[in-house]
Amino acid sequence: MQANRLVIAIDGPAASGKSTTAQKVAERLGYLYVDTGAMYRAVTLEVLRRGIDPDEEPAVADVVRSVNVELKRSAAGLLVLLSGEDVTREIRSPDVTRNVSAVSRIRSVREYLVRMQRSLGARGGVVLEGRDIGTVVFPGADLKIYMVADLPARSRRRADELRSQGMTVEEGELADEIHRRDMLDSTRAESPLLKAPGAIEVDTSSMTIDGQVELVVRKAKELLEKKAKG
Repeated sequence: MQANRLVIAIDGPAASGKSTTAQKVAERLGYLYVDTGAMYRAVTLEVLRRGIDPDEEPAVADVVRSVNVELKRSAAGLLVLLSGEDVTREIRSPDVTRNVSAVSRIRSVREYLVRMQRSLGARGGVVLEGRDIGTVVFPGADLKIYMVADLPARSRRRADELRSQGMTVEEGELADEIHRRDMLDSTRAESPLLKAPGAIEVDTSSMTIDGQVELVVRKAKELLEKKAKG
């Protein structure tokens, strides 16, 4: 790995601002952006399409062995391909959101996708965001960020995101759903949501996206300068 090509891990609960921040940080630094959550969502979409119960581990394991998930850059942003099909928009549906935590806690799913994520980041120059990047996928990441935000702020953000896609939402229901995901993600046996040792915690409740991006970019540049000086 080259000294000027960091591995940056951004973790945190749902709607804490990590996806948009990670994408913009990658753009600023000229790095690859890897949305690991989108990969789990793509597998979840296929599980639902096949009419499989997300809690049925053997059946879900069969699904993950039979699909191919790819992330590709495009002029419009990151594309998520499921066995060659562009599912970038479909994986954000409420149905996928409700079921992705159940699919994500299955060991075979995590093992498959973690191998892929490590391969994408092996050469550095990458910003990965998710829930277990700094703890499991890249525990040796050069820079670890753990983003948090209060529940009302996260509910508003998720509501705005869904409304921008033309969906009708109710913030109270979203808050309940986000709280449920927090519980599932933080208590699952496989790679639970945790703050990684050495991670910088950032409360984004009252921060702008630009402020979040600037903070992470500044930390990355400070680290690069330190590495350059040996």
